[in-house]
Amino acid sequence: MPADPLSATFFALADPTRRAILARLVQGDASVKELAQPHQMSLAAVSKHLKVLESAKLISRGREAQWRPCHLEPAPLRDLATWLESYRQFWDRNLDGLAAYLQALQRDAKKQGD
Repeated sequence: MPADPLSATFFALADPTRRAILARLVQGDASVKELAQPHQMSLAAVSKHLKVLESAKLISRGREAQWRPCHLEPAPLRDLATWLESYRQFWDRNLDGLAAYLQALQRDAKKQGD
């Protein structure tokens, strides 16, 4: 497992089953059995995915009598979104520059066609 939190988050999100589990937890807490239901895998296999998510601090597990609900922890996703935001701003600036360049080319072509 990666040592830094951002790498751990990327590692956990790299698997589509783990992403599906997180998507389900957005709706609310769920048991391992509930999380395993849409996947064709054993409870042990789902538990391994949950351990990865838990070590990345993307989920936590509670204890209510016999029920051990899994709960989504949003902080690592917020940190990931913050990290990605700088790249979104970079691409927005570059795409805005490209759009302006294309508009200038179109204006020049239109002037030459007149």
